[in-house]
Formats: sequence, structure tokens, C-alpha cells
Amino acid sequence: MHSRSADSATGPQTGPLRVIIAGGGIGGLAAAIALARSGAEVTVFEKRSEPLEAGAGIQIGPNGTRVLNYLGLAEALRPYIAAPKTLAVGDAPSGRQLAQLPLGDWIAQRHGSPYWVAHRADLHEVLRTAAQDHASINVHRGVAITGSTTFTDEVLANTDSETVAAGDVLIAADGVRSTLRNALLSNAPLKYSGKSAARAVIAADDLPDGIRTDQIGIWLSPLGHVVHYPVRGGRELAIVVIKTDRERTEDWNTRVSETWVRIAVENFPTAVRNLIAATNDWRKWALYQLPPLENWVSGRVALLGDAAHPVLPFLAQGAVLALEDAEILARCLSGCRPETVPAALRNYQQARMTRAQRVQQASRQNGEIYHLDGPMRRARNLTLQYAPAGKLISKYDWLYGWRPEV
Repeated sequence: MHSRSADSATGPQTGPLRVIIAGGGIGGLAAAIALARSGAEVTVFEKRSEPLEAGAGIQIGPNGTRVLNYLGLAEALRPYIAAPKTLAVGDAPSGRQLAQLPLGDWIAQRHGSPYWVAHRADLHEVLRTAAQDHASINVHRGVAITGSTTFTDEVLANTDSETVAAGDVLIAADGVRSTLRNALLSNAPLKYSGKSAARAVIAADDLPDGIRTDQIGIWLSPLGHVVHYPVRGGRELAIVVIKTDRERTEDWNTRVSETWVRIAVENFPTAVRNLIAATNDWRKWALYQLPPLENWVSGRVALLGDAAHPVLPFLAQGAVLALEDAEILARCLSGCRPETVPAALRNYQQARMTRAQRVQQASRQNGEIYHLDGPMRRARNLTLQYAPAGKLISKYDWLYGWRPEV
């Protein structure tokens, strides 16, 4: 393992930029691939010994599939995705369908990139394989980066017991409970949103009548909502149930009883209740928020993904924002010399912070709209029923039409 005294000095560093990444999830691996493609030498440290990206679906809007294409990964993921034709919105208490918003060819033509849905484990595996196969990326599992020491010319990545690597830059992609964020930039506590989500995946052959596999379905109610969509080429369906919940969890893989989930949908249409009853393998996680940070960067250390900007899941943009971060970070560091790393990281922050905060705010607002009650619920339903579907979804052109500007 690497060691260095605080008083020691090194000569000018030559060769590729040395990047250390703490976290081997979607954001960390995407950043590793993007940086390696731009010429950096990348070392990834992941605290988990084995991948744990199972059990959940993920929506990848055009802004995310565009990044996957930049990374050269779109074709590798294609066999595992589905491309829903529509987003069907329903009012759960009345059982009425409110809108069919266009996805499929419509959104692909509008934004030049498709809207995909996938199993999270499949996306993670594509990223992991690409990282392991790249000659300039080394991935170490079972190693948790808990701190760093920054010098004028380099940064050291530390575990609780030793220094494990030296580099020109350290990227904290260690998730919503980021240890490095808390140590270096902000120890503000996460705020529980008052809601939890439960997830499951079932085989398409087990679907009840009334549930389609060619669309994303979302059912809204005042106390929560249900989302379902195809994954793995339509062979399975991912389901997410979100509801008000007093009992928060501290991880995202807690088993939850069928009763918890069934109570959440007791006033939903029969097809949705039957869908929920089709499996008893449910995992729950609490939804947390973090006040916007003033800085994502401290010297040679920068935050990425949920470590920088946790996002509530009401726009399905958490992982996609991490993909965007990865692409912009690589562009800012491309061709960078070691001595200009701090300035390049500040450029990354400037390019990303306003965008991320806008998505965070829009996600919160979407959640409020989903859970309206009384007259406001009726007004929402009328808007969805009678407004042109293309006009409704075109309000998110700012989101899905994103393209890197650096």
C-alpha cells in the first residue's frame, strides 16, 4: 500500500492523469469508463465484496441513453432493455386512466436518443464488465475509502487503517451516505422525506390481466403511488410502491412484508392489487433528502452522483444524473495536467450544480403533484385528461434534451 510523509516531496508527475474513485456503483463505474476513454489511469475502490445491484428496475431517459452511447455501452446494454411506447398515468382511487404520454419513437425522434428501462443489475453488469476489460482501469472490491489527505501535488486515499492509493484526483462516488462528503464538505444530516419505497421484479408470464408490458404504468393516490415497467427485454416487470411511512430504514435492501405493500394499494384498481399480490419478495428503502451543498469540490476531491445531489425518485433521474456527471467530469479533466486539477474540478462543479439542483427541485415538485388530494387532485386529473399528451411531456424537454456543453 502507498505511504508518504507530509513533509516529503515528489518530482513532476508525468504520464496519464491518475484518478481514484471511491465507489463502484453506476456513477463510479461510468466515471471510470469516461475518464479512461479520455486517457486517464483510473483506480476504483468499492466497499462491497460482491455486486449488490439486484432487485430493482431503472429508467434511463434520453439524457442517460445519450451518455451510454458516448461511453460506447449502448449496444452492450441493448439486449437487456425495453423501450416502452407510452407512459400511462392513472388515478388510483377512481381507477380512471388519465393520460397516455408518448415515449418510444416519439421521444427518440424528439431528443435524438431513446427512452429505455432496464434491470439495475444488468446496467451495473455492463458497466462493471467494461471497466474490468479496460486496460487503464483497476477495480478493487472490499475496500472502503473513508478519508483523504491532500498535498500540493497529489491526494492520498485512505481506509480506516492505511493509505491505499495516491493520485492526482479523488472522486467520491460513494452514495447518498457518502463518508467522504461528510468528512470533507458537509456533515449536514440527511432528512427523511416521510416516504418509503418497496420494490420487486416478477416474470412477465406471471402478470395478472390488465397489466401491459409495452408501457410504463403509474397510478397516483394521495398517500402514495405505484410504478411498473418492463425490464430484461420485456421478460420481467419491475414494480415500485411508494407510500407515506413512519418507520424509516437505514439501507435500501430491507425485507418488507406483503402486508405493508398490500395496505399501500388497498384503494387501487383490481389489476394493480393483483399485480402486487403476484409476489411476496419485497425490499424497502427510505427516501431521504439532503439540503443543496454549497460546494462539491475540496481541492483535489470532488463529489459525484448521489454523494453530491441525492434525488427523490419522482422523475426517475438519480442514476441518470450520475451518468451526466461522469461524462462532464471526464470532459473537464481531459488533457488536464496535475497542477490544474483543482481548477478543472471547479469547472465540473460549475457545469453541473445548477442542473442537478433543478432536477432535485423538479423531482420534489413531481412527488407533490403525484400525491395531491381534494380539489387539487381533481384539477390535476382534468389537466392530464384534456391537455395534449405531447404538450405535457414536452415540458420536460429541458430534462431529456440535455447535451454536454463542455
